[in-house]
Amino acid sequence: MEDQAVCCYRHPQRETGISCTRCERPICPECMISASVGFQCPECVSGRASAGSGASAAGPPPRAAQPRTLAGGTMASDPRLITKILLAINIAIWLAALSAGDRLVNDLDLVGRAYDPGTVQVVGVAEGQWWRLVTSVFLHQQLMHIAFNMLSLWWIGGPLEAALGRVRFIVLYMLSGLGGSALSYLLAAQNQPSLGASGAIFGLLGATAVLMRRLNYDMRPVIALLALNLIFTFTWSGIAWQAHVGGLVAGTVVAYGMVHAPREKRALVQRGTCVLVLLAIVAMVWIRTVQLTG
Repeated sequence: MEDQAVCCYRHPQRETGISCTRCERPICPECMISASVGFQCPECVSGRASAGSGASAAGPPPRAAQPRTLAGGTMASDPRLITKILLAINIAIWLAALSAGDRLVNDLDLVGRAYDPGTVQVVGVAEGQWWRLVTSVFLHQQLMHIAFNMLSLWWIGGPLEAALGRVRFIVLYMLSGLGGSALSYLLAAQNQPSLGASGAIFGLLGATAVLMRRLNYDMRPVIALLALNLIFTFTWSGIAWQAHVGGLVAGTVVAYGMVHAPREKRALVQRGTCVLVLLAIVAMVWIRTVQLTG
């Protein structure tokens, strides 16, 4: 007979393999709070903080007992706030692009070096327009493109933001997007324009796989989803596979450093991992710029 699925005691619809080290109740990533050994549930943490609040003035400050996420971030009342903000930014820029037409798209999309008939100038990242590496991550034209990316962001981003915390989540998103832009800039044709949040979304997908492996969840669903997306990436025409692969690699590396960092060296390992990924991005951009302008 198959084992019955274990679900979080606060969110009965979520299966989990993690239990509170104090009360042993099952908890999901949104509820787990990092402790000196393992993870604890919000009730045990709040009970411990209340019990110790009147002990003595020499005890740890209130901030020391503040609930933390799996990666060490601060627990937030709205675990999807950054996800909602990113959705709003992408949709706002999409609407602006619809209103302004091709002119705005030509000013914000990712292109290495190309002649722009509208301005009668050579434009691109190689010409010093570095902002294109960032703006292209938030730029969409087609309805299906932004709809697919934003639905993916909502489904994947919320649980990741809850598990990592707001600051770490936005760092993960931006480095994934920049990783996709950098690899696309490095390997794609210099006059090939690209845009969209797909690189960042692939980074979140890679981070989800890392998180699920860290929590000993069933990896088959995320592996199947990742494989399906990679098949689409390399078989459908008009897709910048470089952005997808670059975002996937960057997001996976950043997430691994965040969730596997030892508690005693958490800040050092997490920041070091992010700096190394950023340096790799800068190196790719510099190499391609030298190739195009040298």
